[in-house]
Amino acid sequence: MLKKCMGDPSIIIPIEDIGIKDRLSYEEIPVQILDRQVCKLRTKEVASVKVLWRNQFIEEATWETEEDMKKRYPYLFETGDIPYQGTNSLLSTLSVIS
Repeated sequence: MLKKCMGDPSIIIPIEDIGIKDRLSYEEIPVQILDRQVCKLRTKEVASVKVLWRNQFIEEATWETEEDMKKRYPYLFETGDIPYQGTNSLLSTLSVIS
């Protein structure tokens, strides 16, 4: 059975403050590059970077092509301190973060 609810206007948050788009979606923003690797194919090499996204844990970081990430998010590559291959670079990055 439904009960009558008395709304409290003081706890209503304006939609403008939240930043949700009309389609009720939001854009993930990359925070940091954790690792870099180069996959060698027969005729070419493909560089990939492991990207940490906002509002996600390190375990949920994804591998993206370096070329696409440089086009879309050039500010991630301006510092030049991208760790290279291996878990040791990831562990050193984690120690710097904490």
